[in-house]
Amino acid sequence: MGWGLKLEYERKKSGLRREKGKHMSKRVKIGNKWVGEGEPAFIAAEIGINHNGSMETAKKLIDAAVLAGCDAVKFQKRTPELCVPPDQQKVMRETPWGYITYLDYRRRIEFGLEQYREIEKYCRQRKILWFASCWDVEAVDFMEKFKPVCYKVPSACITDLGLLRAIRRTRRPVVMSTGMSTMDEIKRAVKTLGMERLVLLHCTSTYPCRTAELNLNMIPALKRMFPCPVGYSGHEVGLQTTYAAVVLKAAFIERHITLDRAMWGSDHAASLEPGGLMRLCRDVRVIEAARGDGIKRVYESEKAVMKKLRRCMAAAK
Repeated sequence: MGWGLKLEYERKKSGLRREKGKHMSKRVKIGNKWVGEGEPAFIAAEIGINHNGSMETAKKLIDAAVLAGCDAVKFQKRTPELCVPPDQQKVMRETPWGYITYLDYRRRIEFGLEQYREIEKYCRQRKILWFASCWDVEAVDFMEKFKPVCYKVPSACITDLGLLRAIRRTRRPVVMSTGMSTMDEIKRAVKTLGMERLVLLHCTSTYPCRTAELNLNMIPALKRMFPCPVGYSGHEVGLQTTYAAVVLKAAFIERHITLDRAMWGSDHAASLEPGGLMRLCRDVRVIEAARGDGIKRVYESEKAVMKKLRRCMAAAK
């Protein structure tokens, strides 16, 4: 079976079809940057809720992402009353703000309109893109005020078809993580969102994630199945396996960042500190340069060595 026929077979097998009159691209534009085939990996620093409700901390994390050379920073936006299950809202929890209910804790770490206006202004000053994961439809309506360069669908929301439809109606690019999801759930979500402006991220939703459960070969598997850019959202400790994702041609790289992995909060332990983020961005670009194009050639730099070292044996008569 030829490559073109094989790809079409896999698309049909997955229950996906090209939408009539619409071109499915292997590249998606996010802000002023292209993501996909022939482009450098788009690197997003996931601030998420690691700011712990502090604008000062958020700005320091933005600064770290700019210094490292990231393409964007990402936050998380929730409506606590919708996202915290009713049976969890009054559960008491030890926090930096005292012994409070889980719902009050979620409210404490949630940025509102004025804080996001400040984030927008600061990211514009620092010349870095920013966007957010939206966990409910009200959060999408909230973020629309800022005309974000894209939306992120977190793994936890991949089965929320109402949310996916709301995001699709914005007609903005969408990045979707696929952790804790079956292939049927991924296919249904992709069908709901459409693929015209979609970037898929392979992901395992454990914080931090064991190396044996990263399953990085899902990156080429998703690329074979879906005609859209495919990347990687990592929650592991260390950098080696994220580098492996780049070798596998992940088009988009996302890692959580923190000022200190020992800080209070659920995501800090699976995050990179500023020094690690700098190494990640530096080394991703080195790997991309070294990866090449797969076409065998003799480089000019080799010719002097070849002349000196190679012995050409006369062909036997």
